[in-house]
Amino acid sequence: MSAEAAKDLDLALRALADGNRRAILRVIRSCPQAVGSIAEELGLSQQTTSHHLRVLRRAGLAVESRQGTRHLFAVRTDGLAAVRSYLDDFWPSRLADLKAAVESGAAEAGPGARPGAASGEVVGRG
Repeated sequence: MSAEAAKDLDLALRALADGNRRAILRVIRSCPQAVGSIAEELGLSQQTTSHHLRVLRRAGLAVESRQGTRHLFAVRTDGLAAVRSYLDDFWPSRLADLKAAVESGAAEAGPGARPGAASGEVVGRG
């Protein structure tokens, strides 16, 4: 990963670390919203909402557009794609470990075995 990409990823992860910013992304994910609408829906002041939107824009997670005199904010999927790409790097080895564990458990139990049956556990009750 280049130094620039690492810096962008750090900004995005820091932005996502705040619950208010994650809530804002949920509000603007389906359609662009004005600051006032976002603030009202989340019970935040417009000043606080504007601050969080500025952080999200700088992190590449939100984009601002104008519609007449209104400033609308929407999710910038490219920024989220970079975060997802980073996190996806962790899954292949973990999925391989899970697959191996499931296969080894199935092999030990034998064909047609039910989960918990080998230990004498009653499955499907209570």
